[in-house]
Amino acid sequence: MSKVCTVCGKHPSSGRNVSHSHRVTNRMFKPNVQKVTIKVGDGFKKSNVCTKCLKAGKVARS
Repeated sequence: MSKVCTVCGKHPSSGRNVSHSHRVTNRMFKPNVQKVTIKVGDGFKKSNVCTKCLKAGKVARS
């Protein structure tokens, strides 16, 4: 499953872990994407939506 929100386009981004001794390792920030059934026009469709869009009410969940 692709970790991209179909509503806002949020996707994984990269960053770095920095320890107390300042050793640096790469990491990924992954959005909380859920596969939900949303209302589109007259019908329903399964789509990947991030929880921020669900909480904000940007999609009508069925």
